[in-house]
Amino acid sequence: MNTITQLESADAYCRYLANRHYENFSVTSRILPADVRVHLTRLYAYCRTTDDLGDESGSHALPRLTLWREQVVQSLQEGPDPIHPVLLALRRSIASCDLPPQPLLNLIAANVQDQTVSEYGTWAELWQYCLLSAAPVGRLVLAVWGIREPEAQKLSDDVCIGLQLANFAQDVAVDRMKQRCYLVQADQLDEDPRAAVRSLCDRAERLLVSGHDLEELVPGPCRVQLALYRLGGMAILSTIRGMDYRTYQTRPRLSLATKLSLIPVALTESRRSRGHASPQGAT
Repeated sequence: MNTITQLESADAYCRYLANRHYENFSVTSRILPADVRVHLTRLYAYCRTTDDLGDESGSHALPRLTLWREQVVQSLQEGPDPIHPVLLALRRSIASCDLPPQPLLNLIAANVQDQTVSEYGTWAELWQYCLLSAAPVGRLVLAVWGIREPEAQKLSDDVCIGLQLANFAQDVAVDRMKQRCYLVQADQLDEDPRAAVRSLCDRAERLLVSGHDLEELVPGPCRVQLALYRLGGMAILSTIRGMDYRTYQTRPRLSLATKLSLIPVALTESRRSRGHASPQGAT
């Protein structure tokens, strides 16, 4: 099998991973240039594979994550192409976009932490976890566009952590089956977890507001895509509030119609000039 065919097969596998898993937003859209769609799809496939190794490997999660980290480190160095299709494809994006290695490794570290930490007592503890599990994704996405300014990275951290908090609030029932809980224990006033779910939603919303300022710092197509991420997060928060924060009973989802309805909103908002203030903190 020649190198071109291997890469085509690897990218096909990345697209399969991106299309088969539910998200509150579209990983890529036709608004983006074709090469950017390819890079983002590869990044998503990497994140999905890393999470699946941590979530679906049972008692073998730690050794499998250790092996995965070794393969990632090898793919960052000179030498033969990786065997795993996701790493084979991602290696091209790392070279093309000069992607920083540390965010890739931090995502693995977050999944390693999941194997030993099952709950978080304070907001500060959860924030530190999110710096490993959520913030790296945004920094990698910005790097695809060549954006590395500290201001943009800080705003991206806020947005990505906001998206993850929304996901935590959405996935209470799912995480419980994995014997994990991302509700801040200090926010649980009694046996009813709704107060803690609401606290996550409130913090997520305040952080997602940073998306307005972030979108002002990026080029047009990127601005629309980032708006779609932000709006998807806001939409699931609205859905959670509509069910009175009872995500410990059932996991809410956004319908395809709802996600499609966000596209014209993102296009409209991306054309406007905004002067939104950054959030004063989500504590």
